[in-house]
Amino acid sequence: MKLVSKPMNADAFRHFYDYHFAENRTLWDAYISALSDEQFTQPVHYSHGSVRNQIVHLMSVDDTWFRGLRRVEIPEPLNPAAFADRKLIRAHWDHVEQSMRDYLATLRDDRLFDKPFAEDEDKDLLVWQVLLHVVNHGTDHRAQILRVLHDLGVKTVSQDYIFYVYDHP
Repeated sequence: MKLVSKPMNADAFRHFYDYHFAENRTLWDAYISALSDEQFTQPVHYSHGSVRNQIVHLMSVDDTWFRGLRRVEIPEPLNPAAFADRKLIRAHWDHVEQSMRDYLATLRDDRLFDKPFAEDEDKDLLVWQVLLHVVNHGTDHRAQILRVLHDLGVKTVSQDYIFYVYDHP
């Protein structure tokens, strides 16, 4: 049987990002919001550290890549210490997500093969590769956070993409 390749399309990426945003929201609403402040900031000697630090890293990286895709100035990485209040984190994360959704809403199929970065190591990256990377990066860090939550005694569930598909045909 010969496989016929079909061109990538922006709608597939919008769907994949619906998964990313839903899993981020579930992580926050179902698990993180119930943590004590001590648990939220408890040092972890892996990756970016505490649950707070992981969340701040996750939203900082999402914002950085999407700013690059929009060809706007990229700020310095966010400092977790600047986010002592969870309401501030949630407000900032909501803003980052909305900015990403705004970009995705205007994404066209023919733009998936653009090279949005003019120089350095990212100069040969295609839009579709960046979009795939950001969701993959999010999955990686959510898994790290879920492990920390497990260690704190929180009962969590899988974030597998396929379960999202089953629930959102």
